[in-house]
Amino acid sequence: MVKEKAVVIIPTYNERENIGRMIEVLEKEIFPQIKDWEMAILVVDDHSPDGTAEIVREKMKDYTNIELSLGEKQGLGAAYARGMKYAMEKMNADWVIEFDADFQHDPAYIPQLLNAAKEGYDYVVGSRYVPGGKVPQDWNFSRRLISSLGSFVARFILFFPFEFKNAPRDLTSGLKATKVKGFLEKIDLDHLLSKGYAYKIEIFYRMVKLGAKVKEIPIEFKNREKGESKMPPKNLTDSLKVVIKLRLQDEKTQSFLKFAVVGFVGYLVNALSLALFTSFSWPEVLCWLLSTELAIISNFTWNNLWTFAKEKFTKPSLVLKKFLQFNLTSAGALVIQTVMGTLLTSLFGPEHRQLYLPLIIVFMVLPYNWLMYNKVIWKVGKKDKKGKNE
Repeated sequence: MVKEKAVVIIPTYNERENIGRMIEVLEKEIFPQIKDWEMAILVVDDHSPDGTAEIVREKMKDYTNIELSLGEKQGLGAAYARGMKYAMEKMNADWVIEFDADFQHDPAYIPQLLNAAKEGYDYVVGSRYVPGGKVPQDWNFSRRLISSLGSFVARFILFFPFEFKNAPRDLTSGLKATKVKGFLEKIDLDHLLSKGYAYKIEIFYRMVKLGAKVKEIPIEFKNREKGESKMPPKNLTDSLKVVIKLRLQDEKTQSFLKFAVVGFVGYLVNALSLALFTSFSWPEVLCWLLSTELAIISNFTWNNLWTFAKEKFTKPSLVLKKFLQFNLTSAGALVIQTVMGTLLTSLFGPEHRQLYLPLIIVFMVLPYNWLMYNKVIWKVGKKDKKGKNE
């Protein structure tokens, strides 16, 4: 039986005090426990001036499963990206494990990561924020708040609303096992949005979007025993920038922004036509009915041409079919808007019509339409896919 190969990637910069001891612990205490894997170590050093690389070279004389990659100091994300590429291309890694040299993560968690991998998970994360996970007791309130709040904000921005409930809880964990085939190999490591700590969030997000089966195992995060912390002050702002960029790159987000623009155009059509029809002293219900239908026509046209361009209908019979279906599903919006508009006008007077309209649209019509557009209109079935562009 051929064993899968797991490469433990350890980025270093001035880790002379830790790296030798960490290698010994891994080689003598941890790896012997792991029977079903071929284990290797890759130290990614950024030309540490304290001689970290020399310590590694000495250990390479004793252990044949250690390799060293040297590069320029560009940040933690850049170091891990370089290490991951090296592990995949030169060491034929099936899995890579992100690990620090400073003993803030207990090496004893490595077998647990690999056990979960054997269970069928594609991305196994050592998490501080699931039941059983811990951060150091001597962390003050502000550090605890920043750490937990930062992870929550990242989850909220990246996965709200539909994926938030099941989204992983520790997006900035530094202890992870990642499957190469079908996942890490598909991530563009040369163009990560951050060369610093925020790379963790990006790779986490892209793994989830690739459909990785994720498991979080609880870990106790410890304080560094020796050496100095390398956490840069700009970490929080860098992470926030990456999170926002990732969200804006998301196809669903882009579709929603287009949907919002189209909706605004529809609102203008609605508002102007409502003002025009009411100036004729037509019945209130008829004014709201006609102005809403004009907005529906505008929304269907622009959503088909722009928002859902990938699913665009061009075959005349299908366009007609979908337009009728669009009107049918929009009956809900028509009813909502007509009933609420007429009701609010009767309760508070006609002089505030142009205030009622945006309130009804934003809080009632928009959520309804977004649901209908995605679940009914532009959710193309097999028969529609065959003929949509014919």
